[in-house]
Amino acid sequence: MDYKVRFVEITEETLLDALRLSSTLLENQNKAVASNAVSIAQAHYAKNAWFRAIYAGDEMVGFIMLDYTPIPELGEIKHASLWRFMIGGKYQSKGYGRDALLLLCDDLRERGYKKLLSSCVEGDYSPLEFYKKLGFVDTGEYDEDEKIIILDL
Repeated sequence: MDYKVRFVEITEETLLDALRLSSTLLENQNKAVASNAVSIAQAHYAKNAWFRAIYAGDEMVGFIMLDYTPIPELGEIKHASLWRFMIGGKYQSKGYGRDALLLLCDDLRERGYKKLLSSCVEGDYSPLEFYKKLGFVDTGEYDEDEKIIILDL
């Protein structure tokens, strides 16, 4: 499948663009996701984190970060967790977020992953409906104040 986006490693040259992208979120969306600065710092200290900029053509449009730390409740089922995901404000509603998650899911499937977990806040600025449209389902569980969702790959 052809996607509108691709994942690109963040380098010294593109770091500031990734950090600035957080300031473009639409009103109240910054309450739903940590800044890219916080995410990148956390990823550097996490043992099983992976993160990339999301590009559409030559333009950085978003940020994605996974955590590959096994969750004991899933036993031997190969899984990953979508730790952070954002699309810059002016790039939203163009299909970039949808394509980024579809690309991610295809990549995970090719590598034998069976489940993708995530979590999100609820409320007016919540991305929950976006995730549900892509097939994520509510587990009925929470991680602090975030609803845990899961996708069968």
